[in-house]
Amino acid sequence: MELRKLDRDRLGPDNNHSQRLVPWSALNAPFEGAWSVVRPGTSTTKHAHHEYEIFIAVSGKAMLESADERVPFEEGDVVHFPPHTDHQVINEGTEDFQFYSVWWDRAMTDAFVERDSEKG
Repeated sequence: MELRKLDRDRLGPDNNHSQRLVPWSALNAPFEGAWSVVRPGTSTTKHAHHEYEIFIAVSGKAMLESADERVPFEEGDVVHFPPHTDHQVINEGTEDFQFYSVWWDRAMTDAFVERDSEKG
């Protein structure tokens, strides 16, 4: 077992309130991920990318904006974003909002299959 600790002191706007899962030499996965803590009165940067992505709301309440929609996003919710879909998490509350994101594309999957077959 190899445990990776969350470094809450390093989370902020400079890294989009996130700590990425990779690089992590012990991990061979067909996806990437990040733990995010959005502090009260802040938001993630609105962005879009070529990967598929899901967000899993872990604790707190926030607003989720994507493709001209704005909806509540709270503990237990999971949302999927197709490639090239803009998205942003906005915390208008008084407590931290925490979520985990996972994203993947074909290249990550192909690289995983290649690494895994080399271990054969």
